[in-house]
Amino acid sequence: MEIQPVLDESVRLFQEELADNLVGVYLHGSLAMGSFHPAQSDIDLLIVVFHPLSPDVLKRLARRVVLLHESIPTPRGIELSIVLSRYLREFEHPAPFEFHFSDGHLTRYKEDENYICGGFGDADLAAHFTVVYHRGIALYGAEPKEAFSPVDKGWYVQSIVSDIENAVEEIAKQPVYYTLNLCRVLGYLRDGVVLSKQEGGVWGLNTLPVLYHELVQYALDRYAGNDAGRTVDEEELTGFARYMLGEIHQAMAQAVEG
Repeated sequence: MEIQPVLDESVRLFQEELADNLVGVYLHGSLAMGSFHPAQSDIDLLIVVFHPLSPDVLKRLARRVVLLHESIPTPRGIELSIVLSRYLREFEHPAPFEFHFSDGHLTRYKEDENYICGGFGDADLAAHFTVVYHRGIALYGAEPKEAFSPVDKGWYVQSIVSDIENAVEEIAKQPVYYTLNLCRVLGYLRDGVVLSKQEGGVWGLNTLPVLYHELVQYALDRYAGNDAGRTVDEEELTGFARYMLGEIHQAMAQAVEG
């Protein structure tokens, strides 16, 4: 699929709706980090504004974002959050957001014209801000390292670790998501590098015990759409999750002691 027209249309939408209130439109996630796969990935955007948005603007945005999402020929579509510019330099954790859209909210937005997800803090934004700062792309506005200050590493770690704490219970349901995310979290804790899910899997192949290489390769192949009908055993998945969480918690404890 052609991604650039989607990005161009996204920027045009926010320019039209937000006008002089728009500070920047930033691409993050797998697409910004060169590991986008249409069947598995969504298009991740962070929108920055000067001032809070009125209810009328939020409702118009919701309608237009739903139409944009449904026009994208991928299963995951688009995910985005709108934040105030003051948090780029003076980050708070969890950072408040004005508006959020993802596929999980699609039904609510379509069925309730007054529904708006926004107005409270989101711990995930520590991870999004960090990825924008280190790996993001400015589609509109100043370059990320000019516009953003680095997020405290402790907040970033809290954000990414909270995403995988239930891996033992959930990995059998989402083996690709949890296998690759566990790898990229441990990769950051050990090496301090912000990784995509795919890069995390490659890190795992190069670093983890050989015992887990076949599972990590399976997850990488599935992520790229090349699974060839293979399956993995639930016990193998939960054993991997237990091992990785143990290594993650050990790395966190060592960081605190250091």
